Amino acid sequence: MRRAHRLLAGVLAAGALAVSGALTGCAQSVDPIERLGRKAAQKVEERRVSAATYRRWGLSKPFAPAPKPPARKPLAAAGPGLPAVIDRVPTKDKVVFLTFDDGAERDPRFVRMVKELKLPVSMFLTDSVVGPGYAHFGELRAVGATVQNHTLDHPYLPGLSYEGQRWEICGQQDKLKERFGIKPRLFRPPYGDYNDDTLRAAADCGLSALVLWRASMQINDLRYAEGGKLRPGDIVLAHFRGPDELKGASLTEMTARMLRRIQAQGYTVARLEDYL
Repeated sequence: MRRAHRLLAGVLAAGALAVSGALTGCAQSVDPIERLGRKAAQKVEERRVSAATYRRWGLSKPFAPAPKPPARKPLAAAGPGLPAVIDRVPTKDKVVFLTFDDGAERDPRFVRMVKELKLPVSMFLTDSVVGPGYAHFGELRAVGATVQNHTLDHPYLPGLSYEGQRWEICGQQDKLKERFGIKPRLFRPPYGDYNDDTLRAAADCGLSALVLWRASMQINDLRYAEGGKLRPGDIVLAHFRGPDELKGASLTEMTARMLRRIQAQGYTVARLEDYL
């Protein structure tokens, strides 16, 4: 009797599985259409969110996607065993590169702006300016910004001996390694001024390039090293400045103005480190 009951239970279970499979098969027959509808709705929603995000940060349209960066080529060194000196990346791509110096302003809205707009920002940090604010720049790094070297104290480097320059540059390498677990490979000399000792010291500190700039963001507009417009591969300089220095404007407002100027000239933004 128990065996008969077991056989009957097995038959019933098999029947239930067959019915379940048939029902599942029917459901699968309409899934592709439902999936297409859901995907279309999702894409519409993504476009709506994207447009709202750009408008929230003062832009009328999204940035064009940056092209795939080329395979890295060795940079032309300033001399045997010395780092390269660059102010423009050799490329035909209509891209420019955003760099922010010092670290005086620590606006949490800027972290949100970088995250939501996916801005490829390179940060050249000065220890004495950042002070106790390294945690803020750690947050920026967590949303995609990169950390590079801008000395310990922001001195005029050519006025220092080789030993003094090495202390400023290597000292900040060590600070950044301690704070973020990485040693930068790019260095920006304060004020863009350097001499042969700067190059030697940067090489001895493990840096591969001195990064200058071809355009700089003022409060309301871009200033160009030559001509009156951007060129492919230009490195753009900005600073972490707050309302006191920006005559009431915020860092995010200044950045939005800079981004609008870049868009108006038909350029998009790319990550500097991807090209070097």
